[in-house]
Amino acid sequence: MFRLDGKVALVTGSTRGIGWAIAQALGAVGAHVVVNGRDAAAVEARVEELHAVGTAAEAQAVDVTDAAAMSEALTALIARAGRFDILVNNAGIQYRAPLIDFPRDEWDRLIATNLSAPFWLAQQAARHMISVGGGRIINVVSVLGPIARPTIPAYVSSKAGLAGLTRSLAVELGPHGVTCNAIAPGYIATEMNQALIDDHEFDRFVISRAPAGRWGDPAEVAAAAVFLASDEASYVNGHVLTVDGGLSSSL
Repeated sequence: MFRLDGKVALVTGSTRGIGWAIAQALGAVGAHVVVNGRDAAAVEARVEELHAVGTAAEAQAVDVTDAAAMSEALTALIARAGRFDILVNNAGIQYRAPLIDFPRDEWDRLIATNLSAPFWLAQQAARHMISVGGGRIINVVSVLGPIARPTIPAYVSSKAGLAGLTRSLAVELGPHGVTCNAIAPGYIATEMNQALIDDHEFDRFVISRAPAGRWGDPAEVAAAAVFLASDEASYVNGHVLTVDGGLSSSL
C-alpha cells in the first residue's frame, strides 16, 4: 500500500522544513521527485541528498511567484518525463506585524506566494491531469485559517483562502479523476518556526495547548502527504487533513 512507483511529483518550497520532508517521503515510496526552490545551490544540494539514498530526483530552481517561469518549467517537465502525477503546493512565507502597521507590500507578497501561486500551478497541472484522466493536487494550509492569532492577518487569510481553493478544485476536477486535498499542520518544528521554538513562553504555550504535549515533526506531515498522493486515497477529495497533535481541538 501507499506506493508511488514511477509517478512524478513536484513539491514546491522543498529545500527545507515540511517541503523537504514531503520530498523525502514521496521519494522513499517510489516517486520521481522534483525539488523546487529559489536558491539553485540549495535545490541542487537536496537533489544530491535524494540521489545518495537511491531516490529519483531532479532540480527546479524557480520562484513559484514567477508564473511564466513556473509554467515553462512545468511544461518542460511534462515533455521530459512524459507524465506529471502529483503537485504539492507547499511553498509559503510568513510576516508578522500588528494589523494597523501591516505593510501593503508585505500583504501582496504573502498572498502572491501562499495563495496565488498555488492557484496558477494547480490550473496548469489540472490541464495535464485532465488530459490523462487523473492526478493528485495537495495544498499545505494551516490550522491558522479556521482559527487565528494576532499579528499574522495575511498568513491566516492566505491559508483560509487556500483551504477554500482546495474544495473548489476538488469539486471541479473530481469528475476528471483528479483529487485535491489539503494538509493543515499545527506547530511543526521547522526552520520557519525556529524563533518561536526559541521563545520560552511560546514554546511552553504550544506544549501546554497541544494534547500531544510537543511540537510536531515535519515527517509526521509528510506521512499525510504520502497517503493523499497514493491510490489508496482515491476516494478522498476536498478534505483538509489536520496534523496538529490535537491543538485545534483543545480549549
